[in-house]
Amino acid sequence: MVPLSFAGETFQATPSGALFWPSQQALLVADLHLEKASWFARFGQFLPPYDSHATLTALAAEVDQTGATRLYCLGDSFHDRFGCARLPDDARALLTGLTARLDWSWIVGNHDPGFADHCGGRIADEVEICGVILRHEAVLDETRPELSGHFHPKLRLQLRGRRVSRRCFVRSATKIIMPAFGSLTGGLDAHHPEIMKSVGGNAAALVPVSDRLLHFPLAA
Repeated sequence: MVPLSFAGETFQATPSGALFWPSQQALLVADLHLEKASWFARFGQFLPPYDSHATLTALAAEVDQTGATRLYCLGDSFHDRFGCARLPDDARALLTGLTARLDWSWIVGNHDPGFADHCGGRIADEVEICGVILRHEAVLDETRPELSGHFHPKLRLQLRGRRVSRRCFVRSATKIIMPAFGSLTGGLDAHHPEIMKSVGGNAAALVPVSDRLLHFPLAA
């Protein structure tokens, strides 16, 4: 984990796309999209059915590494509102074990409004902590510091003749858009106009690696 300062607070960013907030003992993740593969399977597009277990295993590892006691999922935690009902037994056991041991909040996204089941935890449209707003999608005219998800930002670069793609945080003075944490999620280029419009000017893509935070300015 590497330090990331925002809104007068110190966070720690992980290469997997999570943010740990030490002063709150809180882990933040966005866009798990649990049971995305089973949703596609209903329409005849078969994908390996292991996405939820892989995502939750990675999430449990982040909880253990950080020692978090609170967890906030910033929307689109399930790929649809019935996703929790389709969880395989092993993935459900992982999830309910986590929601039972943590102070867990599900922030509603555009994919999962009206949860039919949420496997524990509480549901909120948005949350405010120490003046920082946690929500699913950035609000353009929000003046308070804001953490959100929704866009699954990725930084794509051409390096030594190879196309490289990495999950990234997109940050401006008052906003951070988090990458998708889910194992079966695509990503929108960090330079995309929708991201730039949502985050505002003077934005940068931040890519955490093992010992530092790589910083790439983004042109408006």
